Amino acid sequence: MQPPIHEFPLCECRQQSVSALCSSFPSTKRSAVQMGDVVKDLAAGTVGGAANLFVGHPFDTIKVKLQSQPAPAPGQLPKYAGAIDAVKQTVAAEGPRGLYKGMGAPLATVAAFNALLFSVRGQMEALLRSEPGVPLTVKQQCIAGVGAGVAVSFLACPTELIKCRLQAQSSLAEAAAASGVAVPKGPIEVAKHVVRDAGARGLFKGLVPTLAREVPGNAVIFGVYEAVKQYLAGGPDTSSLGRGSQIIAGGLAGAAFWLSVYPTDVVKSVIQVDDYRNPRYSGSLDAVRKILAADGVKGLYKGFGPAMARSVPANAATFVAYEITRSALG
Repeated sequence: MQPPIHEFPLCECRQQSVSALCSSFPSTKRSAVQMGDVVKDLAAGTVGGAANLFVGHPFDTIKVKLQSQPAPAPGQLPKYAGAIDAVKQTVAAEGPRGLYKGMGAPLATVAAFNALLFSVRGQMEALLRSEPGVPLTVKQQCIAGVGAGVAVSFLACPTELIKCRLQAQSSLAEAAAASGVAVPKGPIEVAKHVVRDAGARGLFKGLVPTLAREVPGNAVIFGVYEAVKQYLAGGPDTSSLGRGSQIIAGGLAGAAFWLSVYPTDVVKSVIQVDDYRNPRYSGSLDAVRKILAADGVKGLYKGFGPAMARSVPANAATFVAYEITRSALG
């Protein structure tokens, strides 16, 4: 007699397989949501970065000109008497377009830079958040800013090196004329000259002060932005804040950024515009010592006025553009 065929175990296996397949749907859905959030942060960060660049680049040009102007010979006046004089000389020599000189390099990478900044910050927020939808504390926003600052430093360094060398061409031109070397005229040409003189590593000259600026600076900017928003909202839920409050929070956050890290930006700028073949500075500490010896502490704050004048409108534009785009994307 043939033994009966038992189908229940097979049914149970099928049911278990179906159950396992169904249970995988939530994790797949979560992954899709997370990927969607990354894409939204990338898009919103790109728009915010473009707004920052168009509003703030003229101020940045003047800042770099003041930071990188050579020390005057004994008994002579500096090339620029101050920010207003730098604007006048730039416009007189190059027209208004001179204030936007060097914008090609950051414009070409602004999408990548700010997309990376805000997407890494968004992923850090997701890791730090105790439950979905729960607002982060100010401390947690600072930690998220640290992670974002580390990530963007490696993109900011070569980009800003090219930008600074273009912006400081008036002072570099004098050194180039003395050595008989032609001054490069665009971002690609600058990059080629740097690689020719120092190899690919030359594009990362000033990485240490860039990290020293971006890591604490982004901890401050995101922490202050969140703190001001929570203050204006009267609590951790800031979803109902209007654009005016976001402008205030973004402007104050930008000002706090430069107040906290400005000397490191000066060191970064002088190192990045330094001559590769006959460098004046052997490193960041040597640059600090020589700046202090030549100009005292005030030498570490050259161009501070234009930087602060830029930081409020430019960062207000960044955060508002980011918030508008992020909200529109859902």
